[in-house]
Amino acid sequence: MKTTISKVGNFVGQEVTMGAWIANKRSSGKIAFLQLRDGTGFIQGVVIKAEVAEEIFLKAKNITQESSLYVTGTVREDDRAPSGYELTVTDVDIIHEATDYPITPKEHGTEFLMDHRHLWLRSKRQHATMKIRNEIIRATYEFFNQEGFVKIDPPILTGSAPEGTTELFHTKYFDEDAYLSQSGQLYMEAAAMAFGKVFSFGPTFRAEKSKTRRHLIEFWMIEPEMAFYQFNDNLQVQEQYVSHIVQAVLNNCSLELKTLERDLSKLTQIKAPFPRITYKDAIAFLHEQGFTDIKWGDDFGSPHETAIANSYEKPVFITHWPTSLKPFYMQPDENNPDVVLCADLIAPEGYGEIIGGSERIHDASLLEQRMKEHGLQQEAYEWYLHLRQYGSVPHSGFGLGLERTVAWLSGSEHVRETIPFPRLLNRLYP
Repeated sequence: MKTTISKVGNFVGQEVTMGAWIANKRSSGKIAFLQLRDGTGFIQGVVIKAEVAEEIFLKAKNITQESSLYVTGTVREDDRAPSGYELTVTDVDIIHEATDYPITPKEHGTEFLMDHRHLWLRSKRQHATMKIRNEIIRATYEFFNQEGFVKIDPPILTGSAPEGTTELFHTKYFDEDAYLSQSGQLYMEAAAMAFGKVFSFGPTFRAEKSKTRRHLIEFWMIEPEMAFYQFNDNLQVQEQYVSHIVQAVLNNCSLELKTLERDLSKLTQIKAPFPRITYKDAIAFLHEQGFTDIKWGDDFGSPHETAIANSYEKPVFITHWPTSLKPFYMQPDENNPDVVLCADLIAPEGYGEIIGGSERIHDASLLEQRMKEHGLQQEAYEWYLHLRQYGSVPHSGFGLGLERTVAWLSGSEHVRETIPFPRLLNRLYP
């Protein structure tokens, strides 16, 4: 019976065959232990010299790391094994023998591992992190589909900047200037006016020369946008969505979380609702914590976000930021136009902002005014203004950064390990 490692539990006591690679091995004179992986999981294969032909035992004993093979054996339960199963090997058929595999079981430096990212992905911890990433993506589609959202794909090449920054990758689009998208939000607003509730999931690019553990040059964003949703409605969707993906990872990635030695007590309590603190109160709190230099109108850095997050056990919304700090499209608070109806969602344990969202301006004249204040050329945003001229409604949306969320749920120290092939300030290879 041909199967995969993830499905061996269906064949206890039966002989199966699977394609695999040798992640590691050790052997003595009478027994060989093969650490096998096949992409779906890891399992130990035990080859007992007295129970197989001498040729098979020699193959098992001498096979090299990352060689590929077909392995046949009997599945048996083993409480000591991480997966709960082990394979008593009866036959080994080598497909390709690898030589001088560069990533050995010893310690390697980060730069060396990043140079060999195409191979590092095979390791147990990296495999676990990518499986958690995959579960977050699966649960994202599940959540938005069951909530009645329509997936819309915004363009990656754009003629303008959604957030009006200069940190864009410029290219020529035949005889016009174009930029790699830093957000699909403006296009999602257009889609929301057509479909009501929409979401996108795709790559975004920031030419920000940052080297922190939270930043990537290319990263993936989930960006929902909702017509007839106001500020508080928006926050409720965010906390329900984040709660959903956390519970999905806990329910479906227990083996991966164990491999990564993740403290599950930090995740089991992540359920809606989440606490909220205004920017104004956050400034006062930071002063109490000894951050006396920060003042109204200053953005928060990593130490500030961490200090705020550490006072809560769940993600925390920081709401009502100064208008001067935020993009042109955010709706001012009608009771205080110096602040906008926005929120950043800060993850616990020092992982920083994972969501930024707001109610959007739906009044055409106010939007035009804000665009002028930001020095934006109206011609480039004429289509965006049309959304306020032809049946405008209150609407809201947000963007979740996938890699920071993966880092938080997996307990990864750096976002470079949360994406298959990271693009960093000094890295475009492999």
